[in-house]
Amino acid sequence: MPESKGRDSRSGHYTPQQRARKPAPNPEWWAPVFVTLLLLGLAWIVVFYVTQGAWPIGAFGYGNLVAGFVLLLAGFGMAMRWR
Repeated sequence: MPESKGRDSRSGHYTPQQRARKPAPNPEWWAPVFVTLLLLGLAWIVVFYVTQGAWPIGAFGYGNLVAGFVLLLAGFGMAMRWR
Protein backbone atom coordinates (compact mmCIF):
# COMPACT_ATOMS: atom_id res chain seq x y z
CA MET A 1 0.00 0.00 0.00
CA PRO A 2 1.46 3.47 -0.90
CA GLU A 3 2.31 5.86 1.90
CA SER A 4 1.23 9.48 1.95
CA LYS A 5 4.03 11.99 1.76
CA GLY A 6 2.67 14.10 4.60
CA ARG A 7 2.74 17.85 4.95
CA ASP A 8 5.68 20.12 4.55
CA SER A 9 6.54 21.55 7.95
CA ARG A 10 6.68 25.12 6.60
CA SER A 11 3.23 25.15 5.00
CA GLY A 12 1.43 23.81 8.04
CA HIS A 13 1.78 26.98 10.10
CA TYR A 14 -1.00 29.51 10.33
CA THR A 15 -0.01 33.09 9.58
CA PRO A 16 -2.70 35.67 10.33
CA GLN A 17 -3.39 38.34 7.74
CA GLN A 18 -2.34 41.89 8.42
CA ARG A 19 -5.20 44.23 9.19
CA ALA A 20 -5.72 46.95 6.67
CA ARG A 21 -5.05 50.45 7.92
CA LYS A 22 -7.99 52.75 8.14
CA PRO A 23 -7.56 55.56 5.60
CA ALA A 24 -6.77 58.96 7.00
CA PRO A 25 -9.61 61.49 6.97
CA ASN A 26 -9.62 64.24 4.37
CA PRO A 27 -8.41 67.73 5.24
CA GLU A 28 -10.97 70.30 6.32
CA TRP A 29 -10.85 72.13 2.98
CA TRP A 30 -11.84 69.02 0.97
CA ALA A 31 -15.64 69.26 1.25
CA PRO A 32 -15.93 73.02 0.59
CA VAL A 33 -13.69 72.71 -2.48
CA PHE A 34 -15.63 69.88 -4.10
CA VAL A 35 -18.99 71.53 -3.38
CA THR A 36 -17.65 74.77 -4.87
CA LEU A 37 -16.44 72.93 -7.98
CA LEU A 38 -19.83 71.27 -8.42
CA LEU A 39 -21.72 74.54 -8.05
CA LEU A 40 -19.29 76.47 -10.25
CA GLY A 41 -19.57 73.86 -13.02
CA LEU A 42 -23.35 73.94 -12.84
CA ALA A 43 -23.42 77.73 -12.84
CA TRP A 44 -20.99 77.83 -15.80
CA ILE A 45 -23.26 75.63 -17.91
CA VAL A 46 -26.45 77.44 -16.88
CA VAL A 47 -24.95 80.86 -17.67
CA PHE A 48 -23.79 79.56 -21.06
CA TYR A 49 -27.30 78.43 -21.96
CA VAL A 50 -29.15 81.43 -20.51
CA THR A 51 -26.93 83.94 -22.36
CA GLN A 52 -27.06 81.89 -25.59
CA GLY A 53 -23.28 81.42 -25.62
CA ALA A 54 -22.24 85.04 -25.00
CA TRP A 55 -21.00 84.35 -21.47
CA PRO A 56 -18.92 83.14 -19.47
CA ILE A 57 -16.24 83.31 -22.24
CA GLY A 58 -17.72 84.15 -25.63
CA ALA A 59 -14.59 83.14 -27.57
CA PHE A 60 -14.82 79.56 -26.26
CA GLY A 61 -18.13 78.91 -27.98
CA TYR A 62 -19.22 75.39 -27.15
CA GLY A 63 -15.93 74.92 -25.31
CA ASN A 64 -17.79 76.55 -22.42
CA LEU A 65 -19.73 73.30 -22.07
CA VAL A 66 -16.46 71.38 -21.88
CA ALA A 67 -15.16 73.79 -19.23
CA GLY A 68 -18.34 73.41 -17.18
CA PHE A 69 -18.28 69.63 -17.41
CA VAL A 70 -14.59 69.55 -16.45
CA LEU A 71 -15.45 71.50 -13.30
CA LEU A 72 -18.33 69.12 -12.58
CA LEU A 73 -16.15 66.04 -13.12
CA ALA A 74 -13.44 67.44 -10.86
CA GLY A 75 -16.07 68.00 -8.15
CA PHE A 76 -17.50 64.49 -8.59
CA GLY A 77 -14.01 63.01 -8.50
CA MET A 78 -13.31 64.73 -5.20
CA ALA A 79 -16.71 63.68 -3.86
CA MET A 80 -15.93 60.03 -4.62
CA ARG A 81 -12.73 60.19 -2.54
CA TRP A 82 -14.34 61.99 0.40
CA ARG A 83 -14.20 60.05 3.70
